[in-house]
Amino acid sequence: MRILQPQHPLYGPAERAIRLLPERGWKLHIVAQNLIELWVVATRPRGENGLGMTTAAALAELERMAELERMKDIFRFLPETNAIYTEWESLVVEHRVSGKPAHDARLCAAMKVHGLTAILTFDRTGFSRFPDVLVVQPAEVL
Repeated sequence: MRILQPQHPLYGPAERAIRLLPERGWKLHIVAQNLIELWVVATRPRGENGLGMTTAAALAELERMAELERMKDIFRFLPETNAIYTEWESLVVEHRVSGKPAHDARLCAAMKVHGLTAILTFDRTGFSRFPDVLVVQPAEVL
């Protein structure tokens, strides 16, 4: 999300981490949920911690990213599978997850199904309940 906002103070750390991690041998991945959440935040009003984009502007941004093949060049797009739901259900029950954190649990489920162990995020607390997930914050990538 922050790489869509060059004026935001977190743009620099986000852009730097996404650029440097692959240079250091890390493979970056996304799932459909990442793009869905991008849409949600992009189209949510600014007063509600969103970007306030119209649906047309958000669509244009997603198309621009696809056009430039930035997503394919930077991130490997992982497939959605039934196993992700099964793992998600297990995680939310085991960790007593409710409300919005269930979205984080779904990302953790996708990670587990695809054999990934680290997530790049500004939200350390959202993933702290999952001990098998290493949280890497963009500012930590120097």
